[in-house]
Amino acid sequence: MFRTALRNVLAHKARLLMTVLAVMLGVAFVSGTLVFTNTISDAYQKSSAKGFDQVDVAVHPEGGKDTGDTVGKRPELTEAQLRISAGVPGAASAIGVVDGFTALADKDGKLIGGGFQSQGGNYWGTDDPRYPLKEGRAPHGAQEVAIDSETARRAGYEVGDTVRMSVDGPVLTPRITGVFTTDDGNVAAGGSLALFDTPTAQKLFGKAGTYDEIDVKAAPGTSQTALKAALDRALPRGTTGTTTGEQLADDQAELISSQMSGLKQGLLVFAGIALFVGTFIIANTFTMLVAQRTKELALLRAVGASRRQVTRSVLIEAFVVGVVAGVSGLVAGVGIGAGLRSLMGGLGATVPDGPLVVSPGTVATALVVGVVVTMLAAWLPGRRAAKIPPVAAMSSVHAKATTKSLVLRNTLGALFSAAGVAVVLYATTLSGSDGQAPMGLGAVLLIIGVFILTPLLSRPLIAAAAPLLRAFGVSGRLARQNSVRNPRRTAATASALMIGLTLITGMTVMAGSLQKSIDKMASAAIRADYVVSMANGNELSPGVERKLKDTDGVTTTSPLRNAPSRIDGRTEYLTGVNGSAIGDLTDLKVDDGSFTVGGDRVVVDQDTAESHGWKAGSAFTVHYEDGKAQRLTVAGVYEGNELIQGILLDTAALTPHQSDPADMQVMVKTSGGASGATKDRLEKALGSNPAVRVQSKQDVSEEIAQMFTLMLNMLYGLLAMAVIVAVLGVINTLAMSVFERSQEIGMLRAIGLERRAVKRMVRLESLVISLFGGVLGIGLGVFFGWAAGELLGTRMATYELVLPWARMAAFLALAAAVGVLAALWPARRAARLNMLQAIKAE
Repeated sequence: MFRTALRNVLAHKARLLMTVLAVMLGVAFVSGTLVFTNTISDAYQKSSAKGFDQVDVAVHPEGGKDTGDTVGKRPELTEAQLRISAGVPGAASAIGVVDGFTALADKDGKLIGGGFQSQGGNYWGTDDPRYPLKEGRAPHGAQEVAIDSETARRAGYEVGDTVRMSVDGPVLTPRITGVFTTDDGNVAAGGSLALFDTPTAQKLFGKAGTYDEIDVKAAPGTSQTALKAALDRALPRGTTGTTTGEQLADDQAELISSQMSGLKQGLLVFAGIALFVGTFIIANTFTMLVAQRTKELALLRAVGASRRQVTRSVLIEAFVVGVVAGVSGLVAGVGIGAGLRSLMGGLGATVPDGPLVVSPGTVATALVVGVVVTMLAAWLPGRRAAKIPPVAAMSSVHAKATTKSLVLRNTLGALFSAAGVAVVLYATTLSGSDGQAPMGLGAVLLIIGVFILTPLLSRPLIAAAAPLLRAFGVSGRLARQNSVRNPRRTAATASALMIGLTLITGMTVMAGSLQKSIDKMASAAIRADYVVSMANGNELSPGVERKLKDTDGVTTTSPLRNAPSRIDGRTEYLTGVNGSAIGDLTDLKVDDGSFTVGGDRVVVDQDTAESHGWKAGSAFTVHYEDGKAQRLTVAGVYEGNELIQGILLDTAALTPHQSDPADMQVMVKTSGGASGATKDRLEKALGSNPAVRVQSKQDVSEEIAQMFTLMLNMLYGLLAMAVIVAVLGVINTLAMSVFERSQEIGMLRAIGLERRAVKRMVRLESLVISLFGGVLGIGLGVFFGWAAGELLGTRMATYELVLPWARMAAFLALAAAVGVLAALWPARRAARLNMLQAIKAE
């Protein structure tokens, strides 16, 4: 039986090729998704990674004891502490580290590393072991800088060039004196790193004579633990702390893991969907394959083979096919993963640099899908064929599914679908994250249920297309009959496209609804024409507001100045605003009292008021960061949102208690309203600074929605893969269908059906099957998009369901295009069959 199985595989080369192709598609879908997700995840992870090779022990400031009533600023590391650290027993060297945000512009004036951190720091001495020089020399003085080699390569900078940059202040134009290499993961993932000499860096980052960290290198023979103990004894307690390099690396890895968990979970969902679709394709192929070979298997039974031997022969064939397809599918998947990343970049998503990641897990998964899933998918139809009596198999009595099996399938599908709908509807009644798990479970149950019911659904939905198919005469009628002749095959063929379109339609509905809701939020909450902020979200210098006030056309400004405080024994952040102008710049609904900010009168958002039990007229004591206390009165309670929330008070009350005032944003109203010319004027007033963003309300809305846009672009990339898989899957199914119906097609040709009509019949059959999958996918996607929106609506008062009719029409047209493309080769093959040979075919 083993030799028979191998000979059978090699004897039917065309069938072998189609089977390998089908399995390879499933493997490529899964491995391509894993390569893509691992590559993106690894690149984002590298953006947060930091090398600790040159650090045995890091000395950092400690915040001191928290009294519960004061919010003190952390002490800074001094030159004296640096000298102490360098001189402790077991220390080989000590480096004072200064760092901060540094916006570096390319030659077109645009910020380098958009979407990633743009960092700056100090180059230690003339030979910094952290940053080996690749070209040039170390920077000296305020007019010189060194940049990393990746940034130099991406932006086309060379030693001697002048570069525009900003460090929380006016634009600088230093000359590049050196290019260095670094293992900084932020750079590897698309960010930039600029280094100044230490005095310049301290001045630029507002840390004159102090450091953010001291990195100590151990002398040979001294352990990190021993060096840490020596530093703890030498340095003053309460103001400094120490951490070993090993602990820093472990903490960093844990932090990155927690930051990446959400992205990884989302991307693994895509991989799971890929596995789901791939399994359907493989199972569908082997079901058709075994059905075609039923007479052959019955003949083996008739000459003495046992049921177990027949099943085993099918499994051996599946194993050979699985190994070949697993390896080839892995190679194709690597190419698909690379193509998806390029496609994302083409769609406007910010894609980090980095190599393709083909992990051992991806290789193992590809082989498991190729071999194990293939054998599992082949086992059931092989076992089913082996159980059929030889006489019944050779007389085709087995061909139709029994009424009992259809009733069982439809009952099971109805139960799964009903359970899925019920769980999804239950999830919409929950709030926040409580509903996420039930929503996911309900979605899986509903998709499985619809897949099981698809053969039942295919008849009425395809029948609905009958009036259109009649216009194509005999070809149209035959196409409709062929589409419903084997509902299970039709259902399995349409499933890959259905699942892909379910995912992308649901996410498109959610993204469109969220974008609309955010637009409503921005237009409802903000009257200002522009919001000015730092490109990385850090604080602005108060001088920015002063410059904007003096700009022609600017009528009103207000900072949003955040500061920590203590209220009722817990930390609360205050937001300082221009009390006399904030009412003209915002439009926040007041539920209690009046929107009055000035003196000791403040306004508070609903959530904060409820957490403290405040209402209009309530008074409370605030402890500022300098330790001083003040009694404030709640003038009004307003409805906060993602743009403006918390306790708003006048900057005149807040600023005297701040040692280093800084603004998170500045809101600006102009006489001419928002326009391109006004925006240009504001940007020029700020020196065309690459670190500062001037955004209109629409810009703010788009920035908040950027995360959803990125996810949607990733989904469009995955949809592209799903479309490729769907096209090839339909081609494979139609090719096998043509092979199975060779005798029938020969008879049709013999009684006068033209080749053109045969082609049209196959094309229409493919079109109907693809549109069937498209309609199911879009319908499910709209339902899931609505349900997920109901869940999000509990957090966002302005949420509103938006159905993207144009995009859904495009998705349906895409399904039709899949059907047309998939039918090209099978239709040509059917039309070229020799009618006499086809009539004689078994």
